[in-house]
Amino acid sequence: MRRLPLSAILTAAIIILAGCSNKQTPQTDLSLPRAATSQNMQIAMDSLWAKAEAENIELHSVMVVLGDSVVYEHWDNGAHPDSTHVLYSVSKTFTSLGVGLAIDEGLLSLNERIVDIFPDCLPDSVSDNLADITVEHLLTMSCGHAHEHLSEIRELSAADSTLNWVRQFMSYPVEYKPGTVFCYNSVGTFLLSAAIQRRSGQKLIDYLTPRLFEPLGIEGAHWDETPEGINAGGWGLWLKTEDLAKTGRLMLNRGNWNGQQIVPADWIDNMTGRHIQSVQGTPNSLEYIPTDEDYINSDWVQGYGYQVWRCRHNAFRADGSFGQFIVVIPDRNTVVALTANSHSYQKEINLVWDYIVPAIDEIQQNSPAATEKK
Repeated sequence: MRRLPLSAILTAAIIILAGCSNKQTPQTDLSLPRAATSQNMQIAMDSLWAKAEAENIELHSVMVVLGDSVVYEHWDNGAHPDSTHVLYSVSKTFTSLGVGLAIDEGLLSLNERIVDIFPDCLPDSVSDNLADITVEHLLTMSCGHAHEHLSEIRELSAADSTLNWVRQFMSYPVEYKPGTVFCYNSVGTFLLSAAIQRRSGQKLIDYLTPRLFEPLGIEGAHWDETPEGINAGGWGLWLKTEDLAKTGRLMLNRGNWNGQQIVPADWIDNMTGRHIQSVQGTPNSLEYIPTDEDYINSDWVQGYGYQVWRCRHNAFRADGSFGQFIVVIPDRNTVVALTANSHSYQKEINLVWDYIVPAIDEIQQNSPAATEKK
């Protein structure tokens, strides 16, 4: 039998040991730390899932982060920790993070007019209201449109794959003075994605990858595109539940991630603050004034920031159709990420207030620091 040289044997041994070492302790594990789920938290979450089933809320995942650590996580109804989930309008919050980074880099500004960003996409006659729309108006859903045009643009695009979505947006009448009326507008968010692409030369997902996704350890992201090759911005992002929890933790910590300032703190403050009265989910009128009962019972009238909803309990959230949420509760140092296939949005958020918040309060009241104060 032919003997291998000693140097070859040593080299092979090093390779084998290195392989075993990498397998046991990954060098680039950027997952969130895990803490043991307390008995009271487990009881509360068992009740939450039972309530969701009773209310016909099809939850796919729930992850609760207290401070820096995951204190509860569970997947059901075919969902899996390693699977990405379509986020619908939660995508808008990621677009807003991209806008904040682009502003920080001098590519955009809040007061910049969209007619100046897209001078080649204007109609023959530009109304005063259209001329006044700024980046900030798109962020706050107050560009002046009386209704959402997404369905119409999708139908037109299906019939004509060469449709210029930006030019089509510019062609719609702007019924209200920009900045005065809240009207949910996904195509307005698409325009923000298009603006980042125009100014940076990169699709939004490519722009965010080194600036946001890689530092947070977010892998496997996918973002749907228009036929023109522009990320949808207002919808179409696919991420894992833990990616949502990480993003919530980033916002909770005002853009800081493990000591590194990923997003400017003042941008997070602006994103998550109240800039305009929101009326979504109330009677069908853009000028509806919420009642005292609305403020007590609804998480859709607490105000709107930059592609972020304000909530009761001094919280804020990223919000997507069929029950996708990142709920950030600064007063409790808590983030809740939920994915679902549900039409009962308020009932789903109520699960957070009715089960998760009391469990978090109990954990914090029984913490060593709280016990010492007693």
